[in-house]
Amino acid sequence: MRRLATTQADFDTQLSQLLAFEAAQDPQVDTTVAAILADVKARGDAAVLEYTKKFDGVSAGALAELEIPQAELRAALTRIPAARRQALEAAVARVRDYHERQRAQSWGYTDADGNELGQQITALDRAGLYVPGGKAAYPSSVIMNAVPAKVAGVGDIIMVVPTPRGEKNDLVLAAAAICGVDRVFTIGGAQAVAALAYGTATIPQVDKIVGPGNAYVAAAKRRVFGVVGIDMVAGPSEILVLGDGSTDPDWVAMDLFSQAEHDELAQSILLAPDAKYLDAVAASIARLLPDMPRRAVIEASLKGRGALIAVRDLDEACALVNQIAPEHLELSVENPEQLLPKIRHAGAIFLGRYTSEALGDYCAGPNHVLPTSRTARFSSPLGVYDFQKRSSVIRVSRAGAATLGRIAVELAEGEGLTAHARSAELRFRS
Repeated sequence: MRRLATTQADFDTQLSQLLAFEAAQDPQVDTTVAAILADVKARGDAAVLEYTKKFDGVSAGALAELEIPQAELRAALTRIPAARRQALEAAVARVRDYHERQRAQSWGYTDADGNELGQQITALDRAGLYVPGGKAAYPSSVIMNAVPAKVAGVGDIIMVVPTPRGEKNDLVLAAAAICGVDRVFTIGGAQAVAALAYGTATIPQVDKIVGPGNAYVAAAKRRVFGVVGIDMVAGPSEILVLGDGSTDPDWVAMDLFSQAEHDELAQSILLAPDAKYLDAVAASIARLLPDMPRRAVIEASLKGRGALIAVRDLDEACALVNQIAPEHLELSVENPEQLLPKIRHAGAIFLGRYTSEALGDYCAGPNHVLPTSRTARFSSPLGVYDFQKRSSVIRVSRAGAATLGRIAVELAEGEGLTAHARSAELRFRS
């Protein structure tokens, strides 16, 4: 990992290079995705079947054959080890408990003229959940996306998950059963995003698509935004640990590994005011890395985008945190509550040395779908609010029609919109 210090004359330049991530879409990927989307929009089920055979090696006579029945989802629950089922159920319960506190309620009030004003909160009718398949299985993705949708009151959750060569993962299916996912199709890639966005004879069109995926899935989500809503287009995983030297260096090293093992482009950064502590963590990294099963991925991530950064003090560290706006922030310090008010930009904040980021990924309760690539400056974690929408409610009294009408007439005539002015005027001139 590179070593940096805020006292370096070129620190700002070095930091910019460290944080740089080219989020622009690969033109070749975008061209391929555009063609797939257009094809699925035009040919529906037939196109989805062809791409599923081509990319996943799965053949079917009809798209309906790629839907997993509810009975099979429930059967997966009986096949997984009891301890793992209990862990899934406990995680779902905790995530549901947290998200139930996010549910917004409709509200209203009456002003002095008797006008009734308010906001009506309603859930989306249907949501699409994309779950990665193939190299790894992510039941946690099912939980973190399906639970807030269910809590919000979404009527129908359609899940798509690729099954290369027909290999289904029982943990993913079991998670879908526990979370109450309504329908599951074994399709993936841009073709699955297209089917959810446009609808086919077999797969109904959804209102919003959520969940992570590869570059083709991300490109497809970008392109269908506007036809449907999307959660976000996420970049590689990130963790920033702010340490005061009080946490075991081995713990911090493993926390840095926890995100680095996701992807060669993942980013792991440690900030500390004590150079000797940075040395200790570096030594732990060197000693622990050889035993990690995903050593090659971790090593590439730490070498390419990782850093150990010496800061002058914890106040400077907090300012740097806000500049970086990390996806995951661990305040691994003696008194994290003293630093928390100084943090403005972070996707999720983990307080104290016992709060590992990994707990947030699975079972703490808050959502693990978080803004990356500095978007925590203006974005928030996925939540119930992403599956609810707001409608303004207005009921104008006779007195209000006169009061508000005169205001509207002046403004409408100022904008040159005569019909607007007359529409308001007719109601109080009468």
